[in-house]
Amino acid sequence: MSSSTAHPGYEIVDFNQLPGVPCPCGTARRALADVADFPGTIHVTSISTEARRHYHRRLTEVYYFLECGPDAAMELDQQRVPVQPGTCIMIRPGTRHRALGPMKVLIVVWPKFDPADEWFDE
Repeated sequence: MSSSTAHPGYEIVDFNQLPGVPCPCGTARRALADVADFPGTIHVTSISTEARRHYHRRLTEVYYFLECGPDAAMELDQQRVPVQPGTCIMIRPGTRHRALGPMKVLIVVWPKFDPADEWFDE
């Protein structure tokens, strides 16, 4: 299933039409994985209150917070970092992370997302 509509100079993605897939954070809608000339993937993720701490060995992620409550935060290498809509955080490979509190985030991942690169300490 293609996540985008290809045109000669651009791609169009309707995230409302993408299926949600379970992830350690909640439910992700992932786009552009099948576009050969784009080096990453774009996700819209609904974070649940049960988000699991994890890390990636190869992937860099950029979280842009679209919606979250007043007490929302990210746990980054055991530090609590408050976030609000409009906050952006780049997470390098090896950084243990999880979102704290329900929220909706736009995540840019490069290279392309690979579920085999999700690692857990527990």
